[in-house]
Amino acid sequence: MLSKNAIALILEFEGIDQPSKWPGGDSGITLGVGYDLGYTTREEFTRDWRTHLTPGQITRLSTAIGLKSLRAKAKASEFRDITITRDAALSVFQTATVPKWETETKRAFPGSDQLPADAFGALVSLVFNRGPSMTGDRRREMREIRAIIENWCALQPPLSRTLPKIASQIRSMKRLWIGKGLDGLLRRREAEARIIELAR
Repeated sequence: MLSKNAIALILEFEGIDQPSKWPGGDSGITLGVGYDLGYTTREEFTRDWRTHLTPGQITRLSTAIGLKSLRAKAKASEFRDITITRDAALSVFQTATVPKWETETKRAFPGSDQLPADAFGALVSLVFNRGPSMTGDRRREMREIRAIIENWCALQPPLSRTLPKIASQIRSMKRLWIGKGLDGLLRRREAEARIIELAR
């Protein structure tokens, strides 16, 4: 289970998305707490939302599975009559989204779940937001974090040295969004880094 600080961080930056309001960028149609239909399967979506949406709503929203970027933007207006309640959003977040991204984080950063709970939770926020890919220059800090954690697991250097190194790599990611009107991502990276630095 994610720490309270990590949950608060994710909820602060994700908010509650409505399917008619496309988030922009490479996102797909997004509902609830960052549940992106562009990056899920029909089976996952149906399983996770069937107790919160009508069969008709499930069928209609399923037509957005796999759509991203401008294709998702063009689809969003079709869902103006579908509203996601806060209770439904938080329920799916706790029962489906958190377990999925905890698992993805452990795969991306083996041994990360042995870090203090707040540090692991901040990494879950990072992977939830950016995905687990390690390929290309845009992901070089992700690879560095993986190496730092692998070294910590193998050699057990003090956390007082390890956690600041992880935080520094998260701050380094800001290079990707500075000057591009994505201040929310800059604030999120800073919040994740800060939680990691303070983790005990």
